[in-house]
Amino acid sequence: MSAAFGKCYDPSGARWGVPTYPWRLAPEGMATRRQLRARGLRPGGQPVQAQVMRRSRGRKSGVAVAFLYRIDEAKPVRRMTSRKWGALALAMLARRTCPVCRQDAGYVIPTSLGMCIPCAYPVDEQHAA
Repeated sequence: MSAAFGKCYDPSGARWGVPTYPWRLAPEGMATRRQLRARGLRPGGQPVQAQVMRRSRGRKSGVAVAFLYRIDEAKPVRRMTSRKWGALALAMLARRTCPVCRQDAGYVIPTSLGMCIPCAYPVDEQHAA
């Protein structure tokens, strides 16, 4: 057993406050939010039941954590209402609309530019010929 495995294995929850398992070794009947969503479920207000942990060099803390929920206590995902679909469509339209020329760019405006590509990099009429 490696040292990393030992740090991540705490089924009683004494060290981390919640039962902790190494990555890919979660007990049966538990799933992450993404795994629940793939099954058409959501946590449904239940508290975190356990967590899986692994080392991660890209994170500041050096540890990646995923929370686990009980599958048998999960609830079905709520359906989108027509009002929610409308609000989502308006939000996406706002993200595609250039603040300079006020036209729908057909893609989400890059935040790094703050405007559509033609407005950010106008073609000089003299050099185009």
